[in-house]
Amino acid sequence: MNVKIMEKKYDSQNSEKNLISKWQKEEIYKFDKSSKEPLFSIDTPPPTVSGSLHIGHIFSYTQTDIIARYQRMSGKNVFYPFGFDDNGLPTERFVEKKKSISAISMKRSEFIELCLKESHAVEETFKDLWQKMGLSVDWKYTYSTISKEVRKISQESFLKLLEKNYVYKKYEPALYCTSCFTSVAQAELDDIEVNSFFNDVEFSLNDGSEAVTIGTTRPELLPSCVALLYNPNDKRYKNLKNKKAIVPIFNYEVPILEDESVEIEKGTGLVMCCTFGDKKDIEWYKKFNLPYRQSIGKNGKWTEITGPLEGLKVVDARKKILELLKESGALKNQKPITHAVNVHERCKREIEYLEISQWFLKILEFKKDFLKEAEKINWYPAYMKSRYINWVENLGWDWCISRQRFYGIPFPIWYCKDCNEIITPKIEELPVDPQEQLPENCNKCSSKNIIPDSDVMDTWNTSSITPFICKSLLNDKNIFEDKSNNFIPMSMRPQAHDIIRTWAFYTIVKSWMHLDKIPWNEIVISGHVLAGKEKLSKSKENEPFAPENLLQQFSADAIRFWTASGSLGQDITFSDTQLKAGNRVVTKLWNAFIFAKPNILSDSERILSKDDPSQNLTLINRWLISKLEETFNTYKKYFEQNEFGLALQTLEKFFWSDFCDNYLEIIKNQIFNPNLYTKEDLDSTKWTLYNAGFKILQLYAPYVPFVTEEIYLNIYKNSVKTDSLHLTKFVNLNVNLENTEDANIILEIVDRVRKFKTEKQLSLKTEIEELNISCNKKDQEIIKENEQLIKGVTQAKKINLKESPEFKIEFNL
Repeated sequence: MNVKIMEKKYDSQNSEKNLISKWQKEEIYKFDKSSKEPLFSIDTPPPTVSGSLHIGHIFSYTQTDIIARYQRMSGKNVFYPFGFDDNGLPTERFVEKKKSISAISMKRSEFIELCLKESHAVEETFKDLWQKMGLSVDWKYTYSTISKEVRKISQESFLKLLEKNYVYKKYEPALYCTSCFTSVAQAELDDIEVNSFFNDVEFSLNDGSEAVTIGTTRPELLPSCVALLYNPNDKRYKNLKNKKAIVPIFNYEVPILEDESVEIEKGTGLVMCCTFGDKKDIEWYKKFNLPYRQSIGKNGKWTEITGPLEGLKVVDARKKILELLKESGALKNQKPITHAVNVHERCKREIEYLEISQWFLKILEFKKDFLKEAEKINWYPAYMKSRYINWVENLGWDWCISRQRFYGIPFPIWYCKDCNEIITPKIEELPVDPQEQLPENCNKCSSKNIIPDSDVMDTWNTSSITPFICKSLLNDKNIFEDKSNNFIPMSMRPQAHDIIRTWAFYTIVKSWMHLDKIPWNEIVISGHVLAGKEKLSKSKENEPFAPENLLQQFSADAIRFWTASGSLGQDITFSDTQLKAGNRVVTKLWNAFIFAKPNILSDSERILSKDDPSQNLTLINRWLISKLEETFNTYKKYFEQNEFGLALQTLEKFFWSDFCDNYLEIIKNQIFNPNLYTKEDLDSTKWTLYNAGFKILQLYAPYVPFVTEEIYLNIYKNSVKTDSLHLTKFVNLNVNLENTEDANIILEIVDRVRKFKTEKQLSLKTEIEELNISCNKKDQEIIKENEQLIKGVTQAKKINLKESPEFKIEFNL
């Protein structure tokens, strides 16, 4: 038999390098489209291509790989594709900075090609790191979110939903970032606490009868004031009904209206409606059909109608208007406050509301449907579903899917200026850039007076169709139509908790609109890696270790072991304590199998074939197999809930305590003194070592794939006859496990002897002249049958037994 030599010390770097090459060359993780095994498909999150990966990526993506490996070894045909998200502002800025260019100085198609070229280099770097981390991805199935193929799919999705009347365009108040110069969706907002003032501002009535005071945190929006409002139940203002007020400084009239949503106890109980300060302003604007007065331009500067504020930005405009109000005597009081404001999650600048022409996806009228869809999906951890439900229930806007940016996937739309017809391309013509490709004429009135849509799609509009993109990788051309195709729902979506309101929600929306199906059967939510109290990110200088540097200090298996220590959905603070624990596990596995290898290989062909002793194992071997199968059943139960961390804890307890500390120590005497045992006893132990060892490797394989594969190739490959441990399948060991609890008396004796020697500060190898054991008759029989094993592990020269109902051990050194 050709057997590899296991070096005394495991060389992780050399082993990992060789195994990566082997896995690639032999296509170990190749997806088999023709397989009859049940499909397990993963909607892998595509990382943003804008520089480098951080340890937070390693944390979440390795957790996904652990699940993928478990499913593969459980008999599933795992479809594990990988995407790269290079459609969006981070990639645009990355390429602009790297090439020292401005995107808008080029044709969009040319800039996209440049981004694809530059992104490809970064993607190869990402891929190299993922391979070093042992991700079992089939790299044949990859996609880019700005590729020609994905642009086609995204534009086709838009046209299909436009045809189904889920999409509409309208001049509508929209959330707008004046720093990024684009509209944003509700899901792209964060709340932050800011210090400000609550300002009491006096308005006079147009009939000169009296003055009234409103409270506001945004006095700079006075030139956009279009009404004052009070609650009809507020007796203080009953006399104001049907009257008009004059806006201070700007001297124009606005109506005074009643509305029950005005909070009587807030401020003065009298409020102004501006276009627009917040969502409530928009509600009143629509309800009372109020005029639109635009104070803020898209560049964040105050417009011409604002008079003395024209050209100023928000901070200066607020300062200026307060000065003017003080001078005029209209500022009656100021109270310092701290309150929450909406900011754009990307730039952290405060959001404004502008009325602009936008594309929207209808979601408000279907909220009940989206809540029903969530109930069809298994959420792990289960409590994360409540985040989704809370988000959907509190949605106040349809989804604005258009952005006023240059780089991205354009809407495949043109407009006829003569008849206002919306012109769309044929599906087979996609992808198109309407600014670079114009139709010859309007298909309705034949006019040549045609203009293109200038907006691009929200990046989530494309990311929300990743199940369809994954489906297309299998050369499925009819991805939006075939409801009978079983690819969707996919098996699993792994993602972080902070994008439940975006990626998870939007994907559920799109899958429902296109196919009336859920996008996946399960969603598995990971946490973030924290540096102190902050989430690690590429843009923050708070990462203690880069993945590349960590791989110089620790084995990939040690880092993977750390990722499994995190609980589902929970953030974790980065620490190298678990990395060191991972190194200890790798070393312990290697050393345990170096010890076991000669006995696993010794006469293994005979033991595994003709003279199979599995139904007549000795007590200690039956006990070990019983504990192993118990561990395996618990391990499977946890993995069925995607609780890989709890599964690992169960395995760790068995490996360190039952297998290493107890079993290996107990059978050492057999290994070193085989002449003291029968052939049947030795065969029983060899069979158990072989099979238990193999299953231990299998159970550890999803977590530490490199060291387990190396051990497998050294010891098991020739007999198992499978090219890789990771292609083997879990099986139950069919063994007679009667009376395994009888082994407890042996374990109790071993434990008490160890404690005695430890308390006496003696080496565990110290010999004991006599062990005097008092116990019941049944235990005496067990001890007699296993006397040599007990002598060997305790170093006792003689064992004296005395019948007694009470178990007791006395030592004679």
